[in-house]
Amino acid sequence: MSAEENKALVRRFYEEIDKGNLDAMDELVAKDYIDHNPPPIPNLPPGREGLKLAFKIFWEATPGYHHIEDQIAEGDKVVTRLTSFGKHEGDLPGAPATGNEMKMTSITIHRIENGRLAEKWSEKDMISLLQQIGKMQSSTSAQS
Repeated sequence: MSAEENKALVRRFYEEIDKGNLDAMDELVAKDYIDHNPPPIPNLPPGREGLKLAFKIFWEATPGYHHIEDQIAEGDKVVTRLTSFGKHEGDLPGAPATGNEMKMTSITIHRIENGRLAEKWSEKDMISLLQQIGKMQSSTSAQS
């Protein structure tokens, strides 16, 4: 696949997640998908099924959407800088619903193999997310 086709695959991945269409993951993601930075959810199965379960949990607890800021592709990899928006309407493991609006930035690298997402590495602004869902004080509120 070309760099542009790989970027389009990653964009479609986020579009389908934003629609809540987890069935599309069977087409877009390799069965033995490797997430090198999985979410902190206990007992997730490996591979595509674990990815689908994680997104289902987040979709139900924090409905929202992704906005792709930038994408760079070379060879079989796509780097995506994105912002995720949502509302903490349901419970996450260890984090009861707060009703808070949420915003998290991340930089994610996907490796594509045979037209599917095969691996993922990501760096997320987890401190900001933990502050927004009430699991960590912000430095400004800690000083008050």
